[in-house]
Amino acid sequence: MQADLSPVIAATAYWLTRAYPPAGGALAAALCEVQARQAVTAAAWLRYPTAMDAALVGMAGPGGSARLDWITGADGTEDRDAEDQAWRTWVDEVVASWAACLLTDPGLAARAVAEIAEGEHTTGSPAVFRRLLAPDAADRDAAALLRHPDLIASVAGLHRGELLDRLGSDEALAA
Repeated sequence: MQADLSPVIAATAYWLTRAYPPAGGALAAALCEVQARQAVTAAAWLRYPTAMDAALVGMAGPGGSARLDWITGADGTEDRDAEDQAWRTWVDEVVASWAACLLTDPGLAARAVAEIAEGEHTTGSPAVFRRLLAPDAADRDAAALLRHPDLIASVAGLHRGELLDRLGSDEALAA
């Protein structure tokens, strides 16, 4: 049984950086990717908090990017070959939505990182999420599209309520 979420994390972060590409050159691309990966990692660890949860998603699969592609208008915009389709099957829509929420809401990101510090996946150090929690000017510039609340709202809104429920947010009770 696979108890590793790395295929889900890698594919979902890759999807986010393709849907909301970095602004700038190679450094900007690297900074954007790190932020996406940190947000997706936190979201995946929240969504699949135990090794058993991770093993089950490894067996059943996360669902793929089809709905996300449709929502962002990326479906059918390019001629995709079988190799391009393969990684898309590992994209997790809920994880992508939760990551989008974390990237656009610093308070929510801080609560999420605090929550996963108690879980099985991490050693408890929030330092590994520095670019998610405390992006500097270069980080914000590189991921301008990825962190723009209006641009990413269609993805973030898909499962925001579930994330708020998971984190026990008062905002979830008001909704």
